[in-house]
Amino acid sequence: MSSEAERKMQFLYSLRSKGVNDNRILSVMEKIDRSDFVRGIFRDRAYEDMPLPIACGQTISQPSIVGMMTQALDLHPRHTVLEVGTGSGYQAAVLSHLARRVWTIDRHKRLSMDARRLLEGMNLTNVTVITGDGSFGLPDQAPFDRILVTAAAEDPPGPLLAQLREGGIMVVPVGQSDTVQSLIKVTRLAEGFDYEQLRPVRFVPLVEGLAQD
Repeated sequence: MSSEAERKMQFLYSLRSKGVNDNRILSVMEKIDRSDFVRGIFRDRAYEDMPLPIACGQTISQPSIVGMMTQALDLHPRHTVLEVGTGSGYQAAVLSHLARRVWTIDRHKRLSMDARRLLEGMNLTNVTVITGDGSFGLPDQAPFDRILVTAAAEDPPGPLLAQLREGGIMVVPVGQSDTVQSLIKVTRLAEGFDYEQLRPVRFVPLVEGLAQD
């Protein structure tokens, strides 16, 4: 067995051992090369289950967290998804194979430009990358079937909840930035919202406004 095949097998084993058991998601994550989303010396560690640094002081989430957040969304091929926090573009690439349309927004212009170039190079034509303040979502494209937030808010953001279609799901880390946060699954009901706590996580804080870099 080649070392590449061995790394892929170990990668999938690691995802399964952390609770990612949806075969569609495992298949997509096997297909997408995470090293394409990582620069320099960290490329060699792309298949390890750990967050890695990217530009603008941000990180690419560890694969098991990407898998679990994607799994919690319960995606269907006809869904429209909003991702808040494009980062490297890796999560958006995973979502693009599972949903009809993905809108992804990041406050760092450099990150959104790099991600757009990368995703276009992969011919992922159903992803639109936008530079903007993700804490307010994208009202012009709402409502969304699914919303994924990859930065921690103190509470699920009101503007994003308002852009969730009835029956829709939002997955968001909630908690203070300097303490352990909880990954929350929010389902919009006919009257109000249902909240389910999934697991402890650590994410960078959700910040309002555009970055100055």
